[in-house]
Amino acid sequence: MSQIGIGTMTWGADTDVEGATAQLTTFVDAGGTLVETADGYGDGAAQEVLGEVLATTVPREDLVIAGRGTLPGGPLGDGAARGALLAGLDATLKRLGVDHLDLWQLPGFDATVPLDETLSAVQVAVLAGKARYAGLVAPQGWQLATVAERARVVGNITVPISAQVEYSLLARDVEKELLPAATHHGVGLLAWAPLGRGVLTGKYAGGTPADSRAASAALASYVEARRNERSARIVQAVLTAADGLGTSPLSVALAWVRDRPGVAAAVVGARDSAQLAASTAADSVVLPAEIRAALDDVSATT
Repeated sequence: MSQIGIGTMTWGADTDVEGATAQLTTFVDAGGTLVETADGYGDGAAQEVLGEVLATTVPREDLVIAGRGTLPGGPLGDGAARGALLAGLDATLKRLGVDHLDLWQLPGFDATVPLDETLSAVQVAVLAGKARYAGLVAPQGWQLATVAERARVVGNITVPISAQVEYSLLARDVEKELLPAATHHGVGLLAWAPLGRGVLTGKYAGGTPADSRAASAALASYVEARRNERSARIVQAVLTAADGLGTSPLSVALAWVRDRPGVAAAVVGARDSAQLAASTAADSVVLPAEIRAALDDVSATT
């Protein structure tokens, strides 16, 4: 599995089939394999677009597909009931036009459904060949530990292997509890928004570009949550490091996340194939120890 993954959150909305085809082709040509999708992206539209690309251009066997459901309510939501989970998985497979997911990520932690029932859904899916492995989405440390310990009692095939969480120089809270729990239980992190929702690229240092996500009514609040005084200091440190290394701020921010202990892959989104190519090119960047230490220090959380 590639250490840089491509996310499909905007596919079916900002990115049509033609644009998605260009992105995925660029990604695979650069050695990328991990593709992340969710049924909540455009109410399934993103998965339908990905399905079209798989049917016409990029072979399924060239990819590691990580799909996740959406929590409708419920240790994983009313959506953690066996029936809801399996129905959601079947709908995802139909939209994608594939017979299995390489990684099936369960959507949250649902205290209204017995955990054994949730884990039995994973067992059914794996035994039926519809999912190879399972993971969790944004669990707290105690939740991940609870699921991992119970799964070992229910059956080893239900033990989660991953946790998808937001992780970047601007968002390091996972290091307090979740990361130690994940490390203890052998769970790898899939870091989403590794570029701080775009803020770490430096594009917002001088304002809000008209073609940026922050200028979009749908995504403005998503980006603005990462724009503050602390972020400005971190962005400046990233810009300084990039200048000294002769590379881009994007490369610095992405390399920092990619090489953090416990991170299995960093998942990036892109507006177009050119932007995605910049992210895949960043995979060759290695941060010197002194720069990594400086970034650790400026972004440290209390």
